[in-house]
Amino acid sequence: MPDFMFVYRNPAGYTPTPETRAAWTAWFDGMGQHLADLGKLVTARTALGNCGPDGTELVGYSVIRAEDLEAATAIAKGCPNLELGGGIEVGQLTEIPAPTA
Repeated sequence: MPDFMFVYRNPAGYTPTPETRAAWTAWFDGMGQHLADLGKLVTARTALGNCGPDGTELVGYSVIRAEDLEAATAIAKGCPNLELGGGIEVGQLTEIPAPTA
């Protein structure tokens, strides 16, 4: 089963609450075996080039396993960020071929 990266984008200036933390915990718990790597939070950020729409900022990532992009997107649709004005990007991870000499 392929791996997919979820990249989370919060509205600029977002501050978590106990309710939003509980929503995230419930969402992650609901992923079950699909959650391959809970990921990390981003605590410092900068951007170069075109990195997405105005008004959001990178906040963290997770890696999940799903049958295909459609299945990964179905899981992503439950992301609490979507109800808070933030977003989630979904991308399939693929090995980088070793460079040839």
